[in-house]
Amino acid sequence: MRAVRIVYLVLLVGGHGCAVQAGEFDAQMRAFYEASVSPWSGAPQIIDAIVAQNARTVDLTQEDIERLDKQWVAEIGAVSEPLIESVTGNTVSDFLRQKLMFLEGAVTEIIVMDARGLNVATSSIPSDYWQGDEAKYQKTFGVGPEGMDFGEVEFDESSMKYQAQISFTLVDPDSGKPIGAMTVAVDAEEFL
Repeated sequence: MRAVRIVYLVLLVGGHGCAVQAGEFDAQMRAFYEASVSPWSGAPQIIDAIVAQNARTVDLTQEDIERLDKQWVAEIGAVSEPLIESVTGNTVSDFLRQKLMFLEGAVTEIIVMDARGLNVATSSIPSDYWQGDEAKYQKTFGVGPEGMDFGEVEFDESSMKYQAQISFTLVDPDSGKPIGAMTVAVDAEEFL
């Protein structure tokens, strides 16, 4: 998947061109997050899955993480996908797919990450297992409990849609400490 970064988005709306600056979506994406994502993003099953995975991944070395990431990439489209299936086949991934369907096209993908930036649950199969080297993790979990990032509008060639990502830190409800992060990719056309 190759995404092309754009400074502005030109969409044909009812036969008319409409130029929209990428930064103009921030307020609309925040409102969408607060109304449509925040109410379920801290669901107990999500928090429990992150806590459980954090316990399993706490001692991984960077070499281990890179090996797992390479395994994920190699499994995409393969006959056997044990690592991918362990993430996409779990009950939290089922929960994310239900939310995606409920949001009726406004959301194109959801990824839940652990404290290391590794996939815990996903609504689809992302191109990699380790998100820890990307802004969606670094600008959220890396910032702390209030971390939130509204990504630039990009054209996603796999979905043939203009998308933007809303990423935010997930916290333990008891301690208030960061335990992971979530990214929700939204269809930019929904914000026109």
